[in-house]
Amino acid sequence: MSIAIRAATGGDVAAIDALLRSAFPDAGEAQLVQRLCMDGDMVLTLIADDEDDGGLAGMVAFSRMTVDIGGKAIAAVALAPLATDASHRGQGVAEALVRAGIAHLADAGAMLCFVLGDPDYYSRFGFSIDWASGFASPYAGEYFMALPLQGGAMPCGVRGQAIHAAAFAQLGGEA
Repeated sequence: MSIAIRAATGGDVAAIDALLRSAFPDAGEAQLVQRLCMDGDMVLTLIADDEDDGGLAGMVAFSRMTVDIGGKAIAAVALAPLATDASHRGQGVAEALVRAGIAHLADAGAMLCFVLGDPDYYSRFGFSIDWASGFASPYAGEYFMALPLQGGAMPCGVRGQAIHAAAFAQLGGEA
């Protein structure tokens, strides 16, 4: 299997929507991506193309967040959703997508990336509950993690709000 990771384009919209609708039990994640794009809150969407069969092997999205530390706004993003086509699971596609996204966002100057997910999975990338603790968020808890993107540097000061884009409220939580 040969996979190529690249930024999504307008021509990928239908394939991304189909992947999300097949990878999750309901249409919520597909609708989340649509809303993030329509609201202008999508920062980066990467896809993994299967170069052998021409299909979409996976995708990851990163959206804008409003985050402050010490009363100062910092550049932060949320990782969600992450999806892999059923025929490509367990082959490192999701891991490659996350690593590529983190590298791209770090190069672009983002300070923090947040994720709501399984600590056993996301800790392999350096995400930690400790980095997210202290931020005021409706998602705070054992699955809310953060990763400093600038060489592990975390801005000094009291951790304030960590607010996801408004589209996340549609998934059942508050933004």
